[in-house]
Amino acid sequence: MESDSVECVSSIDGMDEDETSPPHPASSKIHAGAATPAGIPAATSVHELLECPVCTNSMYPPIHQCQNGHTICSTCKARVHNRCPTCRQELGDIRCLALEKVAESLELPCKYNSLGCPEIFPYYSKLKHEAQCSYRPYKCPYAGSECAVVGDIPFLVTHLRDDHKVDMHSGCTFNHRYVKSNPREVENATWMLTVFNCFGHYFCLHFEAFQLGMAPVYMAFLRFMGDENEARNFSYSVEVGANGRKLIWEGTPRSIRDSHRKVRDSHDGLIIQRNMALFFSGGDRKELKLRVTGRIWKEQQNNDAGVCMPSVCS
Repeated sequence: MESDSVECVSSIDGMDEDETSPPHPASSKIHAGAATPAGIPAATSVHELLECPVCTNSMYPPIHQCQNGHTICSTCKARVHNRCPTCRQELGDIRCLALEKVAESLELPCKYNSLGCPEIFPYYSKLKHEAQCSYRPYKCPYAGSECAVVGDIPFLVTHLRDDHKVDMHSGCTFNHRYVKSNPREVENATWMLTVFNCFGHYFCLHFEAFQLGMAPVYMAFLRFMGDENEARNFSYSVEVGANGRKLIWEGTPRSIRDSHRKVRDSHDGLIIQRNMALFFSGGDRKELKLRVTGRIWKEQQNNDAGVCMPSVCS
């Protein structure tokens, strides 16, 4: 066994850990950066021991080990075909209960602490928090390609402008005209993304054509560049029409935490059937011409009445 390995107790998956070793008392929690008694590994070094050698992610029960004491996470155990990636010995079903118990004693900062998160969590609660941490980076909201860029809102706004050449507008109203020479060609193609700076926040207006079942449709919806709890402070309307008819959608913008596809597939926006879109276009119905207008407003709480009142951007 290597000198920096934690001595592990062998066990078969499914054994009750509480029957194998007693739980640690609450006073035995090890904080990252805290001084520890001689012979007890510091939180940082223990955290390194809890790093899977294959995926480099933190390991969570069940933590597996080979007969030589090398550990691996349960996800990677299947990926390496039950062979230890360090010594090539068969892994079998041996659990490293000692390392799992050591993990219970750890309290570590959120991995987004460099981005501002001040929280410290027990090891086994940390992963759940990080999946929902409000400080975690946002994914690029551009829908025209599978963009892997992540970052905070100011960084993404610059990225959208400089790398995706997205149109940027200031103000809380919009009036766009969309023209397509062959309205029968939709092929799940995203048409346009426009970013608005309104009320000190950024909003993404999506307009696209895609296939809904057997019928091509057009859809307009708004996403908020921020978290869902902030998005609920705003409302928006989208309107399309011609020839004395109009369709109007009002709703709450979705956070960019929800992917473009998730919002689109939930039909949370203004959906226009192709025949209706062609009717609005007028002419010989061989060219699509749609004018989409709308506005964004902020819901303000009326403390006296206990209701929300719209605040229109000036």
